[in-house]
Amino acid sequence: MAKLEYDEGEDAIDRMRKNPVSRVNFTIIIINILVFAWVETTGSSENLAHMLECGAAFPPLIAAGEYYRLVTCMFLHFGFEHLFNNMLLLFFIGDYLERAVGPLRYGVIYLLGGLGGSLLSFFYNLEIGREVVSAGASGAVFAVIGAMVYVVIVHKGKLEDISLQRLLLMAVLSIYFGIVSGGVDNVAHIGGFAAGFLLGMIVYRKGRHSRE
Repeated sequence: MAKLEYDEGEDAIDRMRKNPVSRVNFTIIIINILVFAWVETTGSSENLAHMLECGAAFPPLIAAGEYYRLVTCMFLHFGFEHLFNNMLLLFFIGDYLERAVGPLRYGVIYLLGGLGGSLLSFFYNLEIGREVVSAGASGAVFAVIGAMVYVVIVHKGKLEDISLQRLLLMAVLSIYFGIVSGGVDNVAHIGGFAAGFLLGMIVYRKGRHSRE
């Protein structure tokens, strides 16, 4: 009996070569765009009352039992610039992550990681008594970044042309600009990043083949 062990890096690169198109990531982007178009045609994405009707997060309503808002808020955006910034970042980082971990695992990371960001934001705002309407895919986007950080760490600091330093700098700058600009839910960003990193640890492991 002989055992053959191989590094997860080789496995990920093979998946990238076999799956050049990130179907799930592309589908998520299209869904976000279609939802934005629907919100705009039925009202305005910058109208708080209309955004609440469409499913934006609002701590008092979530606490009252409207838990679906923790998920629906991830597909809503305040204005075109908000949508564009999130989708542009997701287009590049999500593409790398999906090709590295596979479409199913990528979908799990995006949805559960985004939910983690929504939950942390909800509990934080509830704790401090802040009643704010929030929406956006940035919690899920940061989950993708967090998972990608773990994947790159497994790859010893670099995967294709993405380095650990670049990813961390991107995350830090995004949080910093959110702090100085105001109106940005950095708690959701941090929660999404942490959830994504943990999910990356769970779904992305070094592979082992055995040959008899």
